[in-house]
Formats: sequence, structure tokens, C-alpha cells
Amino acid sequence: MTRPSAKEIKAMADVAGVPVDNEVAARIANSIGPAFEGFAPIAGTLPFDLEPATFLLMHAPKVAK
Repeated sequence: MTRPSAKEIKAMADVAGVPVDNEVAARIANSIGPAFEGFAPIAGTLPFDLEPATFLLMHAPKVAK
């Protein structure tokens, strides 16, 4: 988990259909960067990080037939 650059933000926004200019992409990168740095020490250690789509499935009660 690394701090995203303005270039990466711009590319992700374009793919999502929300085009932004370079200045806005730089502001977004600067504002979310500290969050990425704060979570870096625990990135990949949480069960939810492994596969978000199966997290709830694995924690749901099993039904016997």
C-alpha cells in the first residue's frame, strides 16, 4: 500500500468516468496520502484485506440441510 501519485489518481478517475485535471488530481493525492501512510504498517494483516467479497460469507452462520 503506497501513497498514490497525482498521475495514478488522474488515471483512476478517468477509468471511473470522472475526469479531473492535473491540479485537482494533485490535491486529491495530497489529501488522501496521509491515510495511506497511516495504514501502511498494518496493510495486508487484516482478514478483510484478503478478500472483501468473501468476508461476510465466511462470517455468516452455516445452514444445515
